[in-house]
Amino acid sequence: MTLLRSRPHGERDTAVPAPPPATPRTGPARWARDLAMGMRFAAGGGREGWIRTALTAAGVALGVAVLLFCASAPTLMNAWHGREKARENLGQAHPPPRSDRTVLYAHTDTVFRGTAIRGRLVRPDGGHPPAPPGMRHLPGPGEMVVSPALKDLLAAPDNALLRARLSSYRVVGVIGDEGLKGPRELTYLAHSDALSELTGYRIDRFGKSWDPRPLTTPGLVLVIMTCVALMTPVMVFIGTSVRFGNERRERRLAALRLVGADVRTTRRIASGEVLFGSLLGLLGGGALFLAGRLLAPSITLWDINVYPSDVTPGPLAALLIAVLVPTAAVLVTLVAQRGVTVEPLGIVRNRPPVRRRLWWRVALPVAGTALLVPMAIRQGPIDDPLAAGCLAGGSALLLFGVTALLPWLVDRVVGRLRGGPVTWQLAVRRLQLSSGPATRAVSGITVALAGAVAIHMLMTGSQAGYAAAYAESGRVPQISLWGNGASWQQTERLLSELRATPGVTTARGLLDANAGRMPTPDHDPGRDLPGIIGVGTCAELRKVAHLPSCRDGDAFVTDGHRDSGTERGLTPGATINLNPPDYDEPAPTPRPWTVPPSARAAQLAPLQDGHRLYYDLLLTPSVLDPNRLTRPSVEALVRFDRDTPDAVEHIRNTAARIDPTMTEGSSIDNPHDRQYDGIRTTIFIGAVVTLLLIGAGLIISTVEQLYERRRLLSTLDAYGTRRATLGWSVLWQTALPVALGLALALSCGLALGSLLLTIIGSDVIVDWPVVAGMTAIGGGVILFVTALSLPPLWRMMRPDGLRTE
Repeated sequence: MTLLRSRPHGERDTAVPAPPPATPRTGPARWARDLAMGMRFAAGGGREGWIRTALTAAGVALGVAVLLFCASAPTLMNAWHGREKARENLGQAHPPPRSDRTVLYAHTDTVFRGTAIRGRLVRPDGGHPPAPPGMRHLPGPGEMVVSPALKDLLAAPDNALLRARLSSYRVVGVIGDEGLKGPRELTYLAHSDALSELTGYRIDRFGKSWDPRPLTTPGLVLVIMTCVALMTPVMVFIGTSVRFGNERRERRLAALRLVGADVRTTRRIASGEVLFGSLLGLLGGGALFLAGRLLAPSITLWDINVYPSDVTPGPLAALLIAVLVPTAAVLVTLVAQRGVTVEPLGIVRNRPPVRRRLWWRVALPVAGTALLVPMAIRQGPIDDPLAAGCLAGGSALLLFGVTALLPWLVDRVVGRLRGGPVTWQLAVRRLQLSSGPATRAVSGITVALAGAVAIHMLMTGSQAGYAAAYAESGRVPQISLWGNGASWQQTERLLSELRATPGVTTARGLLDANAGRMPTPDHDPGRDLPGIIGVGTCAELRKVAHLPSCRDGDAFVTDGHRDSGTERGLTPGATINLNPPDYDEPAPTPRPWTVPPSARAAQLAPLQDGHRLYYDLLLTPSVLDPNRLTRPSVEALVRFDRDTPDAVEHIRNTAARIDPTMTEGSSIDNPHDRQYDGIRTTIFIGAVVTLLLIGAGLIISTVEQLYERRRLLSTLDAYGTRRATLGWSVLWQTALPVALGLALALSCGLALGSLLLTIIGSDVIVDWPVVAGMTAIGGGVILFVTALSLPPLWRMMRPDGLRTE
C-alpha cells in the first residue's frame, strides 16, 4: 500500500512508501494489559458470565480452603504440644531439694463413662511454689481449679458419681486458655495435704521438655491418606474449575481475532478471565478458611482439640498458596488454549481427534501399586520419611491414575457403541465427537469417590481391629488397680472396701516390690531382670498360686521365672537385694535380706483371662516388714457384674477415695469408636459436598454444550422432534461418563483400601453401606444435572433459533 502526496501544478506525483507497522509491544506491560482486559470481560459478562465466574471461584475457594487447613497442621500440632509442655513436668533427673519454691506433684488421671479426665495433685513445700500456665497461683488446701469443660460436666445433673469422686476438693477457679490443650479438655489441678513423697515427686518448675509419643502405624497411615485423599481431588477440581465456560470464552476470543488480536493476545485475555475467577476464589477460600477455623473448638479428633488461633498456616505456606493457585489457573488455561484454533470467523476444530495414548495412563497406577505392594508384603513401621513418602506417593499416583484413565476409557467405550434407541444414539454420537468437557468434570467425582472409599475402608478396618481387641481383652469384666503400698493393712482396707462396692463380684490383691541379686565383683546386677515379691495373707496368696499348706510366717518360691529362662536368684536361703537398681540408673545402696531357708515351692495359678502371673517369691505379712522394701506397691484385680449400673464408676470412686493417685488398667472403654465415627462422618460430608459442587460444574458444561448446538436443536424441533427425546439424550450423555467414572473409582478405591489395610496388618473389611451411599450420591448427580439442564434445553428448542444475520 502506498500514499500519494499532492504536488504543485507542473510537477509529477511520486509514490511515498508508508512507514513500517509498529512492532507490538511485548513483556510484562503487555501481559498486564491483556490480563486486565480479560478480567474486565469476566466481570462484565452478564448473568451467565457471573455464574461461570462464581462456579470457578467456588471450586478454587474449596481448594484454597483445604490447602490452608492442611498447611495449618504443623502450626496446630506445635501449639497443641507446646501448651502441654509448658504446663507439665514428668519428673526431673535430679530432684530438687525441698525449699520454699518446690512442690510435690502427682498424676490422678481418671475416666468417667469412657471420657478421659486429666488430673493433677499438688502440695507446696513453701510460700512461693511455681504455678503452671493458666493460673496465677496454686489453689489452697482442699481447693481445685478446673477447665471450663470439666466445670460444665460436674454441673450436669446426671453426673453425681463424678462429683462424688472429686468431692474432697472445692472448685475455686477456672484454668485459663494457656493452661489447656484445647477448649474441650477435661482437666483439674487440686491441692491435697495427703500427698507425700511416696505418692508424688518433687519439682521446682513447670515446662519440663518432653517428646510426645509418635503416631502408631494405623494412625500415621490414616493421617497420610486423609491428606492425600483431600489434596488429590482438590488439585483435579481446581484444574477443572478454571475451564468452566470454556466454549463461551472461545467464541468471545474469535470475536477479538476478528478485530485484529493475534493468537497470543487471545490466550492472555483468556488467562485474565480465569485469573479473575481464581482471585475471587482465593479471597473466598480465605473467607471459608477463617469461617471454618471457628469450628475448631467443636471438633475433636484423636483427643486433639484446639483453639481457632491454633489453625494458622505458616507465612511461607500461605504465600505459596496465594501465588501458586492463580499461577496454576493461568497455566491450565494456556495449556487448554494450545489445543484450540481460534480464527476471526469462529473456532476451528477441523484438526483430527486427539488419540489418547494408554501407556502413560496405565503407568501411573502401576507405579503407585509398585510403591505400595512391597510395604504390604513386608509389614512394619512407617514412621521414617522414606516409608511415609512411598505411602503418600503411591496413594497419590493411584488416585491420579484414575483421572488419567477415565478419558481413555470413555473414548474406547463410546467408540464401540452402535445402534440403540434414538435418544441413546444422540448421546453416544455427541460423546464420540467431544467427550473432553464431560470427562473433565466427571474426573473430579471419580478421584473424590476413590479417595473416600479408600479412607472409609481404612477406618472401618482399623475400627474393627480395635473393637475386636477390646472385645477380647475385655471379655472378662475386670479392672486392674495399681498404687503405692505403705503397708499390708492399707492393702487389706482397699480390698475390703472394693468388695463392698456395688457391682463387685471378687477382688484380690497383694503388696509387691522388686528384688534382685546382691552385687558381686564378677556380676553386674543392673543387667538382670528384677524378681517380684508378693506379700499377702494366706487367703490372698491362694488366689494367685497353688499352695501345699499355708499359715502366717510361711514363704514360697514360685515357678514364675521359668517362662523367661532367667534365674533371678530368689531361692531358699539366698541373700537378695531389696533395693535393686533401675534400668540405666546408678546402682543404689544394697539392702540385703535372706530368703527363709524354709521357703517351699509353689505353682502359680493361671488366670481365667489367659494372662500369666510373674510373682517369684510369695511371703506372708510377718515374714518381711514392708518398710524394708523399696517403693512397694499394691496391685488389685477387681471383677464386677456388667448388669450393675455404673459398676465401673463405683469402683473408680472407691479407689480414688483410698488413694487418688491409684492407676487403673482396663479394657472396658473403647475410645476409638467415637473418634472413628466422627472422622467417617466428616469424610462422608466432605465427599457429598465435593460431589455436589462438581455436579454444579457439570451442569454448566452441559448447558454450554447445548448452547453451542442451539441451531441444531432448533432444527430438530422444526422437524418435530419431541422434547422428551432430547431430554433423555442429555440424561444418557451425562450418565455414561459418570457411570464409567463410578466403576473406575470403586475399583481403584477398593484396591487402594485393601492395600492400606494389608500394610497396617488389618483384615480387609468393606463398609458396603457407605460405599453404596456414595455411589448412590454419584448417581444422583446424574439426575441432578439432567433436571437442571432441561429448562435451558427447552428454551433452545424453538424455531426462532434458526434466525441468522
